[in-house]
Amino acid sequence: MATSQKPFLSDVKALRDKARRSLAKGAVTPSYGGDVNHTIEILQSVLATEIVCTLRYTQHSIAATGISSESVKAEFATHAREELAHAMSVAERINQLGGKPDFNPDLLTSRSASQYAEGENLVDMIKENLVAERIAVEHYRELVRYFGNDDPTTRVMLEGILGTEEEHANDMHDLLVAHEGLPMLKE
Repeated sequence: MATSQKPFLSDVKALRDKARRSLAKGAVTPSYGGDVNHTIEILQSVLATEIVCTLRYTQHSIAATGISSESVKAEFATHAREELAHAMSVAERINQLGGKPDFNPDLLTSRSASQYAEGENLVDMIKENLVAERIAVEHYRELVRYFGNDDPTTRVMLEGILGTEEEHANDMHDLLVAHEGLPMLKE
């Protein structure tokens, strides 16, 4: 019985030659399936979203008041740190693709998918964070589908961020239920 073997997919010598010809492109190789400039533009928006979320959660972690605010403030602070970690990951990816991460505060809110909203009280803050997380979840799901196999590195990064954003939305929902006493209506 004859067995057929799959040939090795890449000619190593050809890979080495290609790698030497385009050193200035860094991590972006000829097999990159996306549009690098468009990917960087999208990631600048993701970066802005994560920074705005970091700032909102940080403000809420400080400004929240009330008898039952301490545990909520701690949750907000944890989320702020996680959002900052997301921002740093996205900024690193922009850099890997040859872009320059844009941290310009004047442009953050115009590029962000979520809004910066302070909230009047603890429940308002929780609601604003839940709204922002729901926006992020929907936006990142779209982006995961968009990048697909064209840019698996960006897709995997966004999948990881998406998982955390889903946890954040669940946390905010749980806090809302705890502080309002009623679960939110299902759509």
